Amino acid sequence: MNIAYWIVAAPLALFYAYAGAMKVLRSRDRLRPMMAWVDRVPLPAVRALGTVEAVGATGLLLPPLTGVAPAPAPAAAIGFVLLQLGAVAVHLTGEDRRITLNAGLFAAAAVTAWLATAT
Repeated sequence: MNIAYWIVAAPLALFYAYAGAMKVLRSRDRLRPMMAWVDRVPLPAVRALGTVEAVGATGLLLPPLTGVAPAPAPAAAIGFVLLQLGAVAVHLTGEDRRITLNAGLFAAAAVTAWLATAT
């Protein structure tokens, strides 16, 4: 299960670290082409979401790497599952109805949560 965890968790963490950094560092104008929903959400909320994503990505990677505290990894994965549920709701209530990426991230986070508890 350890290898399976890393196969799923590492790309997931990489995605969230990148997406989180973009939300924290880029302006609304530079985010808009990739994230149509940023105009409907206050910029501080976008920045906070980016910070949560970056911290969650760290939570997926560091605890299993160090072996010190195992609880943050499944908690981070469950947090990403909940985050994607919220993301789907935001997409469906707006004009942007593309949720394929969100469904894939939801599935990857759910599998990561399962693998994190199984290891």
